Amino acid sequence: MKKIILDTSAYIDFFGGNRKILSALSFAETVYVPAIVLGELYSGFDLTARGVKKRNELAEFLRKPTVEIVPITDETAEFYGKVISDLKRNGTPIPINDVWIAANTFETGSVLVTYDRHFNKIPGLRVWNEALV
Repeated sequence: MKKIILDTSAYIDFFGGNRKILSALSFAETVYVPAIVLGELYSGFDLTARGVKKRNELAEFLRKPTVEIVPITDETAEFYGKVISDLKRNGTPIPINDVWIAANTFETGSVLVTYDRHFNKIPGLRVWNEALV
């Protein structure tokens, strides 16, 4: 996997010491972090006594040369529209933030590293399989 995109669950597990995610990160040429994931992480940091430490860890991670923040663009919005309409048509809704993360994944042509199984409901989305690591 040359390009991966981290979901919130994967980022949290990575900093919890998950070696499979570390392996995925070590082989990636580019690691994308969606702005939506940053928002989810910041909200979680604000709810913990170790929030400042967690923010510092994230800032250090984001400074790595292979890590890029993915913003919401017009192209992201187009992918979002396609994903959300497909999910509605199929009667398989998922959390809205995760639809945005999936849209960023399509936009960047990445593999999504996540532990949230509901991403498998999105046709064509390339989702990381830890069993292959």
